[in-house]
Amino acid sequence: MGMDFDLDARSASLSVGELADFAAERVGRAPTSSGLWRARVGTQWHEEFRRREEAAGSGARFEVPIRATVLHRGWRITLTGRIDQWLPAEPPRPARLREIKTITQALPASDESLRAAYASYVAQVAIYAALRRLEPQGGSFAAELVFVEISTGIIQTVTLDQTDEGLLTRRLEELTAFLDHQHRSRERLRRLRVQAPFVELRSGQAEARETLAAALDRARIVAFEAPTGFGKTGILLEAALQRLRQSHHRRLIYLTSKGTGQVQVMQTLDRMTAPPADDPAAERPAVWQVRSKVEHCVNTQFACNARDCRYLADLDARWASAGLSRFYLLDQHPRDLDSLRDAGRDAGICPYEITRTALAYCEVWVGDYNYVFGTGTRVLFEEQPGFDPGQTLLVVDEAHNLPGRAAEARSLAFSLEEAQAVLSELEHVEAPRALVRAWTAWTQLLATLPVTEAADPALEDDLADAVRRISEQLSAGPPPELPPDLGDRLWRLPEIDDWLHDTGITRLIWSAKPGELRLTCLDAAGAIGPLLGRYGGVILASATIGEEDDFATALGLPAATATDGDVPLIKVTAPAPWRRGAFRVGYDLRVDTRFRNRSASAPLTAATVARLRLASPTAVAVFFPSYRYAEAVRHELERNHPGLRVALQPRSGPLAELQAWIEESLLLADALFLVLGSSFAEGVDFLGGRVTHAMVVGPALPEVNAIQRARLASLTALPAPLAFRQVYQVPGMQKVNQALGRLVRAPGQHAVVLLHCERFAERSFHDLLAAEYQSGTPLCTASELDAWLALPPAPAR
Repeated sequence: MGMDFDLDARSASLSVGELADFAAERVGRAPTSSGLWRARVGTQWHEEFRRREEAAGSGARFEVPIRATVLHRGWRITLTGRIDQWLPAEPPRPARLREIKTITQALPASDESLRAAYASYVAQVAIYAALRRLEPQGGSFAAELVFVEISTGIIQTVTLDQTDEGLLTRRLEELTAFLDHQHRSRERLRRLRVQAPFVELRSGQAEARETLAAALDRARIVAFEAPTGFGKTGILLEAALQRLRQSHHRRLIYLTSKGTGQVQVMQTLDRMTAPPADDPAAERPAVWQVRSKVEHCVNTQFACNARDCRYLADLDARWASAGLSRFYLLDQHPRDLDSLRDAGRDAGICPYEITRTALAYCEVWVGDYNYVFGTGTRVLFEEQPGFDPGQTLLVVDEAHNLPGRAAEARSLAFSLEEAQAVLSELEHVEAPRALVRAWTAWTQLLATLPVTEAADPALEDDLADAVRRISEQLSAGPPPELPPDLGDRLWRLPEIDDWLHDTGITRLIWSAKPGELRLTCLDAAGAIGPLLGRYGGVILASATIGEEDDFATALGLPAATATDGDVPLIKVTAPAPWRRGAFRVGYDLRVDTRFRNRSASAPLTAATVARLRLASPTAVAVFFPSYRYAEAVRHELERNHPGLRVALQPRSGPLAELQAWIEESLLLADALFLVLGSSFAEGVDFLGGRVTHAMVVGPALPEVNAIQRARLASLTALPAPLAFRQVYQVPGMQKVNQALGRLVRAPGQHAVVLLHCERFAERSFHDLLAAEYQSGTPLCTASELDAWLALPPAPAR
């Protein structure tokens, strides 16, 4: 929301529309974002009414600015807005204040039903009227709300009466009650007692804590690099909570790329904000973990619409008596997902509505990247009452994953099979013929779509035209009633219009096989940077930030070396002296693991795995660029080394199952085959201290495909080596560094690491290795490898 408030001055400013729509408890309110086409329709009708009045010579004024300041319950509220039309008096008709709203609901309808369905529109007109009457020239006038049915152009006017005069006061009551809560929240944060994240500080943690705090005072965006196992979560939360306590920020948003990371954050927060023994009455922040809609759902089949879900019907009526506000008004009330689901089921209310309503009352939000960097999902945060990114500290953990996740969130895929299923259902429910014709054209476009690595301009034009026609029909009337899965596919199509007009991304339209359309975001940096720029403070945390300029470029930020007087990005590297000398690294120059050489080199790779296992007291970890490569080497071992037991990681599964697989494999297998970039390599921390010997089979360069070729083509301004570095080498070597970093997580641990490919010794690859892997031993022969493996382990530090 655009509301701005000053708690010390007890003042707030917002638009009339925002006040009309204001509700701290936003139960059942759909997001206001409705796409570019819907906005255009509204603009077109406003222009049409303007033309009519100008043609009639009525002397009407348009977009009339209004500004007023009112005092209510000790708060000074400034309201601004623009009245759509002011029509002078035409005796015996009085002057009229008019607002125009386009709707999809069929007209004519009863005034009562329109007032109920569009209460915020009625409130907006009533507030404009009340403010106008406060002006010296207010005079006598009527206030009216003009509804326009988009599909037919039918117009219906609702005239406000005396019963609407109290709407301004009622909205001010809700607003000032919320502002009072914000004031109490600020005072509570000032009385926080932040517990130390660690019972005893490990070497480097004190320095990291001090350096991070100092960096946050100097720069708005800080990159914090700390190795796996350093205690990064505790350091980050301590810095963030202290800044809340000191009133640098009103709210903390902590984002992770995986649900397991959120669990750790919540546990650490609970421990750090618990009242200490010497002050049991100490305050603690209100914290909420945001889970997905699907996880909240209590239906046997996920169907998130009021037509198919009884838990979404008549929410306003049932919420008032359900007592669900206890979840966010009572500090000690359980807020776990099971409690939310049970309470929602008992009350007949969607549990997700509890989460959506609770956020406005919480100072700390913990969730997934998508709630800030997604497209449709970020409205959950952005439309919270009082949410101001400029007053918020944003922490992004595992930030090296952010560019990929943001691009993924902006990529779409459509298939002929899905389109045909929707078309069949549209015909079955006798949807409007114009919509059926538009969808038929879309289906035909997919049916004739050529396989191509990049759509030509003609195909892009056809795509835009097909989407435009469907969007027009969807905006023109009540939506057809389709089964939930098909309805979702129907309403996803207008997203293409937004995608085609998104100036923050580099895009590719392509087709990998007949009947399949892919809209791929190649680079979301242009979208990420502006989003980060909105926040009052940002910490980007990772174990593998790498070069500052590479990191800044991937996130759409100014280069860290920019010299424009502002400090765009400060990098803080946590000292970890216990990692120095913990790795003994060898570069196996006997093999080239490029794709074209893999079949020929597989026997040597298998034999090297067997040699590594003989040198290790426990099972060894072997990291591969892909499952296919790992499977090929496993088959080679089965043929030539049948006594060596290999466990190949499952492709996916719940954390508990993946952890159980590791525990079993460490006991029963000789070699664990893991895939770089997978949950085992990046998100599972059970290998540290338990695996002493590891091998990386080649840099994990992305697969050469249409997407990577398009990314290279989009970087023609760069020299070819730099473009190759950005598209292939940086993301590939980052996966290598992530995997190896999890082998040593605490003082006293050590690891022997064999980098199995001659490319690791090439400067362009070698320089992208983390510092602790850059002082390795070149190994050119089998005897050199055996001698290197026979060396005693690195001394513990």
